[in-house]
Amino acid sequence: MLAERLTAPRPAAVLVLVGAAATVGGALVFQHVFGYVPCKLCLTERQPYYLVLPLLAAALLLPRRLSGGLLALVALILLVGAGLGAYHAGAEWGFWPGPSDCGGGSGPAPAGVDDFLKSLQATHPVDCTAAAWRFLGISLAGYNALIALGLAALAGAGAWRALRRA
Repeated sequence: MLAERLTAPRPAAVLVLVGAAATVGGALVFQHVFGYVPCKLCLTERQPYYLVLPLLAAALLLPRRLSGGLLALVALILLVGAGLGAYHAGAEWGFWPGPSDCGGGSGPAPAGVDDFLKSLQATHPVDCTAAAWRFLGISLAGYNALIALGLAALAGAGAWRALRRA
């Protein structure tokens, strides 16, 4: 009964919207509050979330049939995001090589030349194959893959229900 209510198109869109915003928000907190510099793959993994947020907002405003189509598109985009996270996590575990050009984003901008020179001494290149943080043996990339997969399933269920009844 609860599952039926949560997978209805509007509640599903709201839940996926909140989950996607919380996921990308959490990544930004790790970056800007805790100082974890994202690698190239980390930044790429955020892009599906940036794409689905406005689509989900539109799905909440449109009629059921159109919102079902948008939820289906969101599910596909999040499946791509889950694939990116799985690829990154696999590279971290050494299952396959990561990208050869992985460097990552930059840290905070130095205030002056002296600060810049000091930052060069303390700066370590970000490596896509080294997990910066793990919890219960799962890295941020692994959690991203799991979250994106769960959100894709929820969006897909909402799309199915919307399109089936429309």
